[in-house]
Amino acid sequence: MPKKQHLKTVLIIGSGPIIIGQACEFDYAGTQSLRSLRDDGITTVLINSNPATIMTDPTMADHVYLKPLTTKSIIEILKKHDIDAVLPTMGGQTALNLCIEADEKGIWKDFGVELIGVDIDAINITEDREQFKQLLKTIDIPVAPAETATSFLKGKEIAQKFGFPIVIRPSFTLGGTGAAFVHNAEEFDDLLTRGLEASPIHEVLIDKALVGWKEYELELLRDKNDNVVIICTIENMDPMGIHTGDSITVAPAMTLSDTTYQRMRDMAIKMMRSIGDFAGGCNVQFAVSPDENEDIIAIEINPRVSRSSALASKATGYPIAKIATKLAIGYSLDELENQITKSTSALFEPTVDYVIVKIPRWNFDKFEGSDRTLGLQMKSVGEVMGIGRSFQEALHKATQSLEIKRNGLGADGKGYTDYDQIISKLTYASWDRVFVIYDAIQMGIPLSRIHEITKIDLWFLRQYEELYALEKEISSYSIDTVDKALLLEAKQKGFADRQIAHMLDCMESEVYNYRSKLGIQRVYKLVDTCAAEFSAKTPYYYSTFEEKMQLKDQEPFSDNESVVSDRKKIVVLGSGPNRIGQGIEFDYCCVHGILAASECGYETIMINCNPETVSTDFDVADKLYFEPVFWEHIYDIIQHEKPEGVIVQLGGQTALKLAEKLERYGVKIIGTSFQALDLAEDRGSFSTLLKKNNIPYPDFGVAENADEALALADELDFPILVRPSYVLGGQGMKIVINKEELETHVVDLLRKIPNNKLLLDHYLDGAIEAEADAICDGEDVYIIGIMEHIEPCGIHSGDSNATLPVFNLGEYVLQQIKDHTVKIARELKTVGLINIQFAVKNDKVYIIEANPRASRTVPFIAKAYKEPYVNYATKVMLGDKKVKDFNFNPQLEGYAIKQPVFSFNKFHNVNKQLGPEMKSTGESILFIDSLKDDQFYDLYSRRKMYLTK
Repeated sequence: MPKKQHLKTVLIIGSGPIIIGQACEFDYAGTQSLRSLRDDGITTVLINSNPATIMTDPTMADHVYLKPLTTKSIIEILKKHDIDAVLPTMGGQTALNLCIEADEKGIWKDFGVELIGVDIDAINITEDREQFKQLLKTIDIPVAPAETATSFLKGKEIAQKFGFPIVIRPSFTLGGTGAAFVHNAEEFDDLLTRGLEASPIHEVLIDKALVGWKEYELELLRDKNDNVVIICTIENMDPMGIHTGDSITVAPAMTLSDTTYQRMRDMAIKMMRSIGDFAGGCNVQFAVSPDENEDIIAIEINPRVSRSSALASKATGYPIAKIATKLAIGYSLDELENQITKSTSALFEPTVDYVIVKIPRWNFDKFEGSDRTLGLQMKSVGEVMGIGRSFQEALHKATQSLEIKRNGLGADGKGYTDYDQIISKLTYASWDRVFVIYDAIQMGIPLSRIHEITKIDLWFLRQYEELYALEKEISSYSIDTVDKALLLEAKQKGFADRQIAHMLDCMESEVYNYRSKLGIQRVYKLVDTCAAEFSAKTPYYYSTFEEKMQLKDQEPFSDNESVVSDRKKIVVLGSGPNRIGQGIEFDYCCVHGILAASECGYETIMINCNPETVSTDFDVADKLYFEPVFWEHIYDIIQHEKPEGVIVQLGGQTALKLAEKLERYGVKIIGTSFQALDLAEDRGSFSTLLKKNNIPYPDFGVAENADEALALADELDFPILVRPSYVLGGQGMKIVINKEELETHVVDLLRKIPNNKLLLDHYLDGAIEAEADAICDGEDVYIIGIMEHIEPCGIHSGDSNATLPVFNLGEYVLQQIKDHTVKIARELKTVGLINIQFAVKNDKVYIIEANPRASRTVPFIAKAYKEPYVNYATKVMLGDKKVKDFNFNPQLEGYAIKQPVFSFNKFHNVNKQLGPEMKSTGESILFIDSLKDDQFYDLYSRRKMYLTK
């Protein structure tokens, strides 16, 4: 049977701005869903307030509303459009909560809107901890001993009954907000209060802690005929007690017996069927006892796409959000042909012949005073995924993807060597425990002791032990004596050339040249969802190493599944894991770069390792290499594909940092040259350029140590802005007001970021900050937007409310901004995008910095003015178009305001003071008709407050 014929127009609710616990996985899901509906001829209406996403592009939905996610906005939309149904399962907890609120107010009923993809009852049952517990009891699904508290006194009573340790879980929250693992009575009162306050209905579930139990997740899809498929089983390497978003996870499950898996599978299907009669997707979480009985307890079920379903989609190649949408509009799984492998129906369960490992990415440095130990409340801001033929290879790839200056596990001289520190980090789960486990083994701490402390399954610990044994063995050789078999084994287990060079005490290039000479080279395998049981056509690859095969009378060969075409190719380097300062906006730019290059006739190749993003969807680029954005992997792909060049200016600092090596190895950088990119980063050279062009800039100096910084302070006068070079998101930036503060900060910075030059600027106290984005083709410049910050200079641009167009800068100042932008873009020989930041004081415009690359504000301007600026800029980079070839026609009535969003509520007692180092995790867009709008007045009053301070 085809889809429900009465569904002509469907409303999708997005997830709003990026926060910890709800990130760009919902942009990925929503984008897939919108495309899926459009394929069926359904008119799509979208509400989402996030300007940085692909989902809110005008090409994604027939009608896009960049409005606040409120019932007021929903009513406005329903009055304008004859909407048949609403699909809230693609927008995370925000969308579900808004859907419930609209239902309680009778809005869906008043407008005759059908709810698809989920039932209201299902949302209520799964989010209300008490209802969920009672439901599981009626269907004989085991749960942990638990009781619900709606008051402080009731919570105390339950704690006395259960004894410690216990777990507190607030109802109706996301990302474990307010959840806590309580070890003793001393910390209980504070954590109970926090949990009750976090719940919108002032309710928490208190359950007996399952200390040391293993945790698993299953991703399910169900159709209208009650067919259910399990898409993926994910095992948490970390035991219960750490939020799944902060856990290192593995697929397929490694330590789960088939008998227990079948029981778990039956329970998951029973749970999904019991919560409501709807077609769509679910995520189910279980705990399994570590003993031989393998008792199973249900933890929770989420009747929507989730962070884990995005991971499962990328892990298996099965597009969960796309298929869930088809099921929601009435298809059955067996009716959906050619949706995945192009040769099977959707009614199958993926079988994978590889291993994936996900590791979260944290940004604790941005949250001064935060507790860095991990628990039930999620704290990570992003994640990476590695794919390999073995757990060890996938684990190494994931660690190489994190961009925290580690080359993988061990073999880099950066591990911990203090016994007490290692034991402490294992005891109180630390963000870097994936590395600390290796350090512990290297120190000689027995596996049994590590297992006793961490409760991590011994199978995983033995995998670590094998890696260290191999490192020790290789370290006894030199580059001249190590044999081929040992080198091949190291590569198959994921060790990078840099690590092997560390073991052999030689250069990375020597290892690369030696293994190439021996024929130890990367081969690429297809992510085909069904382990080659059926032919798959999805061009989605990962790399590995294998022994060359030899047939009779033939040369040895490797089974390389990535066939190189004779088309001209362009590689786009992705932005890697999300972090503060480099988020979803750069993935937006990468996707648009891919689409523009495709329009220019190029075969497009995407390299990225972030499972949450649209750029790593299997059908965005002509070819996707799901690999670390790490030199060795990138260079091997370039050697294999031989592209015309590489685009680095769309992937944030991740891609930019690789520009120098690309240049050195003779790889063409598309668009602005490496020399220009480097010049903009080198403050001395850049100031010479500004001076030559009579462009003002704050007095500054460069220091490499504390003595030089203190000497400079006498010349510059306080306050002084201190910042390291070559960083993003204002990392390490601080305004200091005396020599004592300066010395302390410089010493601390050089400890955290060694061998880095420090820039000291005289801080223009009380100045107004503005920024401009432009497209340049080397000659002509078009300024796409000039924004004025509501907060004054000194607060990072990513944390400032920015108004487009400017609201309080006169024509004289505005003309200086325009003139400086054009001059700098030309002098840098920019080809593509450039962002320039200004400080305005006493009607004089000073240059703070220039970045000849995509910036976080480009998507915001594109959405506000309704023009595809990244598309235009990419075509300029490729030489396909000149600036004068475009008919620019910005459309904006009134003003658009970029509003930062923070995730401070995830951290107790964190310093919330804003400054030159960025702290926001996302942003929303606010449209106002005039400056008399009350919302603008509230924001503008902040400027007065800051200036008064």
